Amino acid sequence: MLPCHSREAIVTVKTYKNGIMDGYLQHPRLKEKEKIQSLSQMVLFLDGLLGLEYCPDQPLPLICSENGSKEGIDVFRIQILFREHYTWQGRLIWQNENQEAVFHSAIELLQLLDEILAEQ
Repeated sequence: MLPCHSREAIVTVKTYKNGIMDGYLQHPRLKEKEKIQSLSQMVLFLDGLLGLEYCPDQPLPLICSENGSKEGIDVFRIQILFREHYTWQGRLIWQNENQEAVFHSAIELLQLLDEILAEQ
C-alpha cells in the first residue's frame, strides 16, 4: 500500500537550537511554504493538513525539496503511512545524509528530529 501524497511533507530546517527552529514545511495542499519555528508547531500544522485528507484518483504533484547539500540546512521528508488512535506511524527520511528511520508515534518522530538536529 502506497501512502497518499497528502500524507507526505518536506521539512527544511535552516537553524535549530534548544528546540527553537527556523524552517518551513512544504505540503501538496499548500501553495507556499509554511514557516515553522518549533517541532511541536510542525506536528500540529501537519496534523491539521492530515485531517483534511482526501486522496484523489490522480496523485497530487510531488513537492520538490530544497537542495540538502547547502551548508547548515537540513531537509527531511516525512511520510505518514498510518494514523490510528490519534498517533502516527511512518518514515523519516533525512535527505542530506540519505538515511531513513521508522517512527511509531508523533512523539518518536519529535525525538528523532530533535536528536538529529541537536547534533548539528
